[in-house]
Amino acid sequence: MSESEMDMLAYEKKYIALGYQNICGVDEAGRGPLAGPVCAAAVIFPEGVTVEGVNDSKKLSAKKREELFDKIKENALAYHIAFASVDEIEKLNIRNAAMLAMKRAVEGLSVKADFILVDGNKTPNFNNIRVAIVIGDSLSHSIAAASILAKVTRDRLMLDMAQKYPEYCFEQHKGYGTKLHREKILEFGTCEIHRPSFLKKLLKDKQNDN
Repeated sequence: MSESEMDMLAYEKKYIALGYQNICGVDEAGRGPLAGPVCAAAVIFPEGVTVEGVNDSKKLSAKKREELFDKIKENALAYHIAFASVDEIEKLNIRNAAMLAMKRAVEGLSVKADFILVDGNKTPNFNNIRVAIVIGDSLSHSIAAASILAKVTRDRLMLDMAQKYPEYCFEQHKGYGTKLHREKILEFGTCEIHRPSFLKKLLKDKQNDN
């Protein structure tokens, strides 16, 4: 195990030393896009187990994330991946929808988490003991692994959506607000997986231009 990998276990080791056993990392992917659901994952590893190369999913190439995806699942004691839909994002707002997806991910675990490490500055209302860790996906191996599971799962879903809605080129931007995506929305309008509340300014500007 490298020194950097040992550093990524610092939080896990801290809470194991306090008597907790199954330390769970939780993260989400897809807060920012203009389309598609938000996805969350929860991961518990056996004590001391790491997967080489695991880091914040945003720091890894798509190819590397894909390589790590199965390795994480194979080495985890338990994992679960969950979504909050576009309808839930619109009803609850994106922050609360992300919290809902994370809660579903934890509740879906086949092994009960004794302590939960959550990426960010706020945690869902778990019954379990938990702590929020800002940039946790760069500091905790468990959270980083969860970030990879969530990111890969959501990206794969958006590739499926690209087949269903080829005019939007979802395979290129995964629903994020790139120049290409915005141009496609202005050209073709919206589809059922777009987030209306995220598009108000873009569509308003279009109306004003007309």
